[in-house]
This record gives sequence, C-alpha cells and structure tokens, in this order.
Amino acid sequence: MRRLYPAPGAAAPDLAEDRQWGLDELADAYAYPAPEADGGWWLRANMVSSLDGAAHHEGRSQPLSSDADMRVFGVLRGLADVVVVGAETVRQEGYRPARVREAFAARRAETGQTPAPAIAVVTASLDLDFSLPLFQEPAATTLVLTGARAPADRVRAAEAAPGTEVVIAGERAGADPAAVVRLLAERGLTRQLTEGGPRLLGQFVAAGVLDELCLTLAPVLTSGTAPRIVDGPSPAVPERFALRSLLEEDGFLFSRYGRD
Repeated sequence: MRRLYPAPGAAAPDLAEDRQWGLDELADAYAYPAPEADGGWWLRANMVSSLDGAAHHEGRSQPLSSDADMRVFGVLRGLADVVVVGAETVRQEGYRPARVREAFAARRAETGQTPAPAIAVVTASLDLDFSLPLFQEPAATTLVLTGARAPADRVRAAEAAPGTEVVIAGERAGADPAAVVRLLAERGLTRQLTEGGPRLLGQFVAAGVLDELCLTLAPVLTSGTAPRIVDGPSPAVPERFALRSLLEEDGFLFSRYGRD
C-alpha cells in the first residue's frame, strides 16, 4: 500500500513506498475526528464499487474485495462504536456479531469504547432470523432500529432475542435516518460506521447526515444490473465532499471523502 494523496512529504517518505501497512498505521490514517469537533457524532460510510459503478456482484460485495480492502474494513470496524447496516445486507452478507480483536483492545480501552462495536440493524419489516448469533449472543447488544408502525409481532420476536434491543426511531413503519444517528449518539455510540447497503446509504445521503465516505474502487468490470453504492431519493441539492486521502494497493484505490 502507498499513499497518493496527500503527497508524502520529506518527513514521511516511507508512505510513498509500496508495502503492507500495519494496523496501527491504518488506524491512524482513518482515525475519527475529536468529539468536540464534530457536533456530537460522526457518521462514516464504508463501501466498495467496481469500475463500472456496481455496489456488488450477484448480491454480494466479496467478489469486489481484496486482502487490502478487508484490512481497511477490519480497521474501520476496530475504530467504530457501532456498525449500522440495513436488513437486506444482513440477510445477503450473513452478518455475524463483531469480533473482539486484540489488535484494537488498547486503543479502544483508551477511548472508553466497548471491546467490540455494536451492530445496529435498520429495518422496517423486521424480516430477520432472530435465532442467529447476531441477535442471540453478540459481544455488544445488537440494536434493531425501526419505526413506531413496524409489525408488532416482529417487534416482539426481536425483543425476545436475549442479545437484542429494539429502538423506535420515528413514527413511520421504517426508521427515520436522522433519528437513527441521533438515538445512537444518545447511547454514547458517537463513532458511527455504516456498511450499507445502497438503500440505507441513500437514506442517510438524502437526510444530509453522512459526514464521510470511505470508498474502495475495485479494478474490475462487472456489468449486470447491480445498483450504485447509493440508491435512493435525491437530495434537493447535491452535497459536495472533499478528498481527504487516497491510498493504493494492487490497483485498488482507497479514497476518503469528508464534508466540504
């Protein structure tokens, strides 16, 4: 891996070398901003895209990934208080509880974080298998965020899972995206990471609550009918983001964009 932007200066020439970065180096590169600078929380998205704009191949993101992408994926999780994900992604990707990783134990302890991030599932229908480990035995309680008009029987099924808490985030059947980030922050989960999918990310973009996008561009062409990484209603005015950093390994580009 090497850093393309900002250009490495004379004080850090090794960042321009093509070598495998350690987890601490990646963690420093992707560190969240200081809490006092972000207004209470920071919502970061991590997504991967093919060269032709596909968010997945045949329903899964794994064919677009690489070893370096998985290292970045693990680091972003290692830094987060909570991972926010849509129900469809939970079903398609076979989500499991986040693991406690020794490599991040000291860093998380210093910042007062739990040993592993919580998983927060955003869903309107609650059409999920609550017998899975994600809902039965997570390292940190799994949060299911939905609306006040969600199916009552599915809410009861979620509440019966011992490792799960249901959070009502809005008056509709589905969760309100702005309420999601606010309610998570009220629980002390201010370092927020969403891994999509595209429809959930589209809701966050339309609501204007996304602070940062970490986008892996995979050097592959997929064709097909997969959606873009953001799939949903357009905001009234497109919001501009600024490039913060750009890394490269084996033709994969790892970009980081923040609110301009």
